[in-house]
Formats: sequence, structure tokens, C-alpha cells
Amino acid sequence: MTIAAASSFSAPADKGVGPLLRAWRERCRISQLELALRADSSARHISFIETGRARPSEEMVLRLAEHLDVPVRERNALLLAAGYAPHYPETPLDDPALDALRDGMERLIQGYEPYPALIVDALYTVVAANRGIAMFLNGVPESLMTPAPNAMRLTLHPEGLAPRIRNLPEWRGHLLTQMERRIALRRSDALRELYEEVAAYPVPEPDADGEPAEPVAYFALPMRIEHEGRVLSFVSSISTFNTPMDVTVAELAIETFLPADPATAKYLHSLAG
Repeated sequence: MTIAAASSFSAPADKGVGPLLRAWRERCRISQLELALRADSSARHISFIETGRARPSEEMVLRLAEHLDVPVRERNALLLAAGYAPHYPETPLDDPALDALRDGMERLIQGYEPYPALIVDALYTVVAANRGIAMFLNGVPESLMTPAPNAMRLTLHPEGLAPRIRNLPEWRGHLLTQMERRIALRRSDALRELYEEVAAYPVPEPDADGEPAEPVAYFALPMRIEHEGRVLSFVSSISTFNTPMDVTVAELAIETFLPADPATAKYLHSLAG
């Protein structure tokens, strides 16, 4: 697959910037004094901002957001709530300005072959994937592939990869927890709807007649998936961009799957050969 154009914890902006900043501070579990020390301000000034008695400057909003690890999209929301223009653009992924970025990401995941790798946006829409991912998608119905495949649907849908994932309950729990954390940051209605959809998918009963897997000491929770009669094991890693200055770029994630045992690595290299 090649990269294509892809499609937010935030309270209503009409409550003002103060309650929003207080919510982010409480989420980080830090006091007004600690935030003030980090932002080179005073606890009194932070208190006045949160209660609406003082209007923060644009610079102060951005500084507080930085120290509270507020996602880029939500920093724009804070600025709007404070009466300022958004600071971070949201460039469409197919914009020529992002040509170098798209080309670099595609080269990155292609260079990871024969191991699987893909790129997703904030709603887990797959915007690019390499051949390592493509080999798992044989037999997946077209309805899950169009108009654009969604990584969570592909993995957890009963007609997707779910029936082939040997440790589905554990892997499903890992993915749902990951989504819950993202929802806590973004409070996106679309993301919440996706979560409710995939969380409601039925979980196949384990095969009582199947042979128990040999106990293996993994260094991270693996995804154990059946492929053409053998079980492959992978651990995943997710990478994002450091200090992004664009909403679209900030919400892209590159997920790579590393073989969790020598047998899986050997098999993938044999396919590549």
C-alpha cells in the first residue's frame, strides 16, 4: 500500500481556557505550584488563569501546554479558547508540502521488510503498509479494505485477523487499552465510536481441541498469529515524530512488528528469499 490522504481529552472551548488548562494539569497530577515552577510563573498567576481572573498571553498558553504534554491538536483548541488563532497548521497528507515526509516514511517501512510495518493516523486508518503486512491480509473481505482499511477493524473484526490470532484475548486487551489512553488525550467522538464498535466485536471461543502452545519467555506481549499452517510471534513498537509542528504529522504513527522468536524471523526471511 502507498500513502494516501487520511482523515480530539478536550472540553468544550466555550468554557474558556482556564478550565481546560486545569483539566490538563489535573490529568498530569501536578499542583499549580509545580506547573508554575516549570513554566517560570507563579502559583498565584496559574490560579488566576484557571479561574478566569487572568487571561494568559499566547506565549503563556503555548508554554503551559508544552509542560503539560498537551497534543498539538489540543494546543490549538487551548489557543482558540483563549481568543487566539491556532498556532499549528493541519496540512492534508497528500499536500505537496509533505512529499518528502511521505517518501521518507514509505522508504522506512519498505526498508523494514520482510518484517511487517504500517503507518496509521489518529483514527487508526492505515495510510501505508509494507509487504510484511500485506501477507497477513489474504482472505480478508473487501468490505474491511475499503474505502480505507482501519488497523483496529482489520485486527479485531471476526472476519479479519481475529480468528487467526492465537492469543486474541490478551492482544485484544492490549489494543483496547491503547485506544482508551488515546481517547483520554483526545476526547474524539469518532475515536470513541470506533472504540465502542471494535470492543463490541465477538471474541471467538478458544479451540478446546487445539494443542497447547509451548511456554516461551517473551520480552514483551507478543501477537501470536497463524499464517499458512504455522504460528508466528511478533512484538510491536510504535514511533511518532519528535516536536511536531503540524497537526497531521503529530497524529501519524509508525508501527513495526519485530519477530519475537528465531523461528518467526527465519520463516519471514525464507519468504523474502
